Amino acid sequence: MTPAINIKNLTKDFPFGLGNLKLRAVDNLSLQIPDNQVFGLLGPNGSGKSTTIKVILGLLEPTAGECEIFGIPSRDVQSRQDVGFLPEAPYFYRYLTGFEMVKFFAKVCEVEKSTLIDRVNEVIAWVGLKEAANRRIGTYSKGMLQRIGLAQALVHNPRLIILDEPTAGVDPVGSAEISALILKLKEQGKTVLICSHLLAQIEDICDHVAILNRGKLILEGEVNDLVSRKGQRSMVIEGLSDEAAAEATRLLEQRGARVVGVEQPQSSLDRVFLEHVKKAESTRRDVDPKVETFGTSHQDETSGKEEK
Repeated sequence: MTPAINIKNLTKDFPFGLGNLKLRAVDNLSLQIPDNQVFGLLGPNGSGKSTTIKVILGLLEPTAGECEIFGIPSRDVQSRQDVGFLPEAPYFYRYLTGFEMVKFFAKVCEVEKSTLIDRVNEVIAWVGLKEAANRRIGTYSKGMLQRIGLAQALVHNPRLIILDEPTAGVDPVGSAEISALILKLKEQGKTVLICSHLLAQIEDICDHVAILNRGKLILEGEVNDLVSRKGQRSMVIEGLSDEAAAEATRLLEQRGARVVGVEQPQSSLDRVFLEHVKKAESTRRDVDPKVETFGTSHQDETSGKEEK
């Protein structure tokens, strides 16, 4: 089956300063995202996540390597016809209402006229903005902007949805609703690539994650496998008194206790993330003096925004 996204040996350098000095935002990244998965792309600020997304979307040309969306090179306009995108800080025309803005994007994406209005109303209801649909966007809060941005990303019914910090500024209830919507999209056969610093949310909804640090892939795998603490077991014991706890191993049967289940203790995605980023930092080799890597506070010179 053709993967939703296939990245091979991707490298992206940005020139800076005098001479031939370069900032390396992405360093020989290879990554494959299967169809119909919720995939988390993680990393600290400056790790290359946003640059990778921009290459996937055809907004940046790679220095080396290649990227495909459903088998079509990302530099081809055709590859983006089936993609919905929500940037971290979306900007919309403030004088339009939420309904007018989503309708505008529906027309741009060539949603059929016969279903356009129904589709616009549907996605606005999905993101919980039905009552605010006729308000001007200039009156929306940060969380409402994220929601209406998600609606515009979904209005043309794309197969691949790329979400950059989709719950930034959204309250806990709204965040939970967006998480539920992402899982609903998976049930519909969609692929969702999500970047987020809310690792608890990623752990709850993602099937697979990849962690970047200074442009390099340092860890990839199924979420359940990554957070499992292998080599350890815990017993869930029912009916064991405090008095018998010290002698539990020897006296379980005598005291009538029953082992309800044996489980594998879980770590957390937060802990896995921090452990591997710190390990990568401590073992990072000296790089070519002509090619530096983004630090945590460098800015993407192509956009003026902090690299995420």
